[in-house]
Amino acid sequence: MDLNEGQLFDPSSEFDQWDRTRPHRHQPLSVCFLTMRLNDSIPKSVVQGWHRERLQFLQRYGIVCSGDWETGYQCLTSEQQKDFKKHFSRQRELTLDNCLGECELANPLASQEVAKSLLKFHGDRYWMGDFVIMPNHVHCLVAFKSAEIAKTQPGGWMRYSARKINQSMERSGVLWFPEPFDHLVRSNSQLEYLRKYIRDNPAKAGIGGEKFVYRASGGRF
Repeated sequence: MDLNEGQLFDPSSEFDQWDRTRPHRHQPLSVCFLTMRLNDSIPKSVVQGWHRERLQFLQRYGIVCSGDWETGYQCLTSEQQKDFKKHFSRQRELTLDNCLGECELANPLASQEVAKSLLKFHGDRYWMGDFVIMPNHVHCLVAFKSAEIAKTQPGGWMRYSARKINQSMERSGVLWFPEPFDHLVRSNSQLEYLRKYIRDNPAKAGIGGEKFVYRASGGRF
């Protein structure tokens, strides 16, 4: 497909990587699949349960950790790490699709503010591809122009939209969970899969009417 301004991630070329910033990897104009979720979209009890499951997953391969599963993860083989990521990514997406929490983004006033925020610097700081705004989370395909923009823009989207949404809905408090999930796209087939995933997310989650916003980029960034 025609990526236009976006590119596929090339792991053999240089890229930036950060531990405490999301997205945690960046390569100039590489297409990133980014998921931002509302702060109450995954209950603390669920997160704690996942932590226990991660430790149990590692124990099956003889890796015993004292609470720090991330250290044990590094001891897995590349194939085991792939299974680990696939399993827990699926759990996260299924939980988000259950639409837990207050689901403020189901309100058209809120979802339109998020959409405006995502498109505000399209073509300037980044190239925005397909996105879907669900009641409690957002998926998008985006290609950031520089490492600095990749490090700061997701936070900018969340701060700007949170301020607008809190004003329009007369609410207060934290809206977004501060750390998005990210994945750099490595192939055309993966890109097409993610575009389809974004498009089909509302139907898969049983969301209809005005409770979501979907934008198709036509395969171009």
